[in-house]
Amino acid sequence: MLQIQSGALTSNCQGMSRRSAIKAGFLGLLGLTSADLLRLQASGSAARDKKSVILIWLDGGPSHLETYDPKPEAPMEIRGPWRAIETNVSGIRISEMLPEHAKRADKMVFIRSLHHNNGDHFAAAHWMLTGRYGSHASDLPQKYPSVGSYVARVRGANAPGVPAYVGLPAAQSIYIFPGYQGAAYLGAAYNPFDANTQQKYLGATDKSKIQPPKFLENPAAQPERIRGRVDLLTHLDHLRRDLDKSGTMDAMDHYNQQAINLLLGNKAREAFDIEKEKPETRDRYGRGSWGHYTLMARRLVEAGVSFVTVDMPHWDDHSQIEKGHGAKLPVMDKAVGALVQDLADRGMLKDVLVLVMGEFGRTPRLNQGQPGISVPGRDHWGEAFSVMLAGGGLRTGQVVGATNDKGERPIERPLTPADVLATVYHVLGIDPRQTFLDNSGRPIPILDSGNPIREII
Repeated sequence: MLQIQSGALTSNCQGMSRRSAIKAGFLGLLGLTSADLLRLQASGSAARDKKSVILIWLDGGPSHLETYDPKPEAPMEIRGPWRAIETNVSGIRISEMLPEHAKRADKMVFIRSLHHNNGDHFAAAHWMLTGRYGSHASDLPQKYPSVGSYVARVRGANAPGVPAYVGLPAAQSIYIFPGYQGAAYLGAAYNPFDANTQQKYLGATDKSKIQPPKFLENPAAQPERIRGRVDLLTHLDHLRRDLDKSGTMDAMDHYNQQAINLLLGNKAREAFDIEKEKPETRDRYGRGSWGHYTLMARRLVEAGVSFVTVDMPHWDDHSQIEKGHGAKLPVMDKAVGALVQDLADRGMLKDVLVLVMGEFGRTPRLNQGQPGISVPGRDHWGEAFSVMLAGGGLRTGQVVGATNDKGERPIERPLTPADVLATVYHVLGIDPRQTFLDNSGRPIPILDSGNPIREII
């Protein structure tokens, strides 16, 4: 039988019993995903290796010309405000705004020939995060599950006691939470577990004090709420026991009991507590929100989380590209550079795939700004853009694909969002042909197109 303690709350040195606090308070936070994982593992369906993914999501669409595909020989209105610099791999040049990337290019792959030919934020984000065209500006609801949700569904967490899929501070796309990072018809149990939904969508230069996740607070601060949850769960347990005499509930209890027991330890709370990091480590990542949550992502995959999204938004610079991208690029560069180096130093890089991408690129030709802000920027461009991958056991230190001399379109090895996600699934040992039932009961494969990028496998 599902064991739930009710009655008076008993205190210990932390203010209440671990049993009551964790079982009642954290079950609602993490849902039943852990139980689902245990059922999968018992049937041999879930992988148990330690591969994981950290997605750095650049919401709004970063310019490929100002990041991974500079065009230093093009006219000024094409090449933009910054020059290209050499990296530690001969022949690979990237924007001078990414010096930390340049020092570690041997651990990275720069995909320069992505395209989906769509300039709609919503359609493009859905495509990049799910591998399929589906939702768009006139029809916003998510149509297919995200890559993170599939990872949570098929693999679960890499270790007990932590969620499978986490959003930092909260997973989103185009101001929608979880947006196209959600589970769609897989069910809400496979949505990302968001660390902080009260303080989210934080920009690179945001100066507000970063608040710790609420669930790190002492649950004893809300004893009446916790007691109410305990009493309700106990009542429901007795009710379903009366309804089912077949033994099915006992089998379900076996997994749900384990799921609750996973939370009895402090593993998840420890992983989310960035105060345990050394000050010099936090300095390397950067003390703003982007560096803070990128470091937290490393802590989470180290603890056993399989998929983490770090939200780095506000890249939609239709005007003032130099000021807008100029403020964000150094912050992103510092955080990503520190992450890749930290993973390498800890011997984790071969098992952790780092993926840096947004929904599309920016127009190759600078515009004249927006009404009222007549300073050049770049508009939406889905005809060609770039993605960076690092680690994951890939063959790094190379560029895949190329665009023409103005960055307008792929001229070598054109690739699609489905190819990128097929590569992610390959790294994680997930068969993208595996099917799940949609809301109408039809079996839908994880991907219906795309292949792992052969040059980097």
